[in-house]
Amino acid sequence: MFTGIIESKAKILEITDSTISVEKPGDFDDLKIGSSVCVSGCCLSVIEMNDDFLKFDVMNETWDKTNLRSLSEGDSVNLERALSANGRFEGHIVQGHVDCTGIIKNEGEVLTLEIPNELQSLIVQKGSIAIDGVSLTVSDISDSTFSVALIPHTLEQTTLGNLKVGDTVNLEADILGKYMISRN
Repeated sequence: MFTGIIESKAKILEITDSTISVEKPGDFDDLKIGSSVCVSGCCLSVIEMNDDFLKFDVMNETWDKTNLRSLSEGDSVNLERALSANGRFEGHIVQGHVDCTGIIKNEGEVLTLEIPNELQSLIVQKGSIAIDGVSLTVSDISDSTFSVALIPHTLEQTTLGNLKVGDTVNLEADILGKYMISRN
């Protein structure tokens, strides 16, 4: 489980048909083989590492359902280590299980995205959503779009400040909302 509070940005070092390797942040010294890391919203397990890089297996399902395949060597990704049992819970519950991707309609301090069909019933005003792994609050919603407001810190410390109109991002709806909808 993650919180959507991004700890670091890292450059992609290599992408193959079955793996992705990223720069290892200096403070990620508690990781081991098998550790879970949220990579731009995708929960991946470390399969190889040293002081300079982290390497992850990526299954076909992940390539198909996320924006990871559209990224290139040199692009940046958001990273968050799994929440420890005694950790501080500051964002919202993020599983790292991307529901679908969304398309940026407006960039900047107010980020507007098209609402994908899969999320029509799960995006609510003032509800939580993870965009590329970042825990955010829905600030506005219409029939076809939703918006989130980004503070300067988020724009600087995550990849969201580099997004352009037409870019694809990973979306994960709030798990509490999913359970509420599935009960009705």
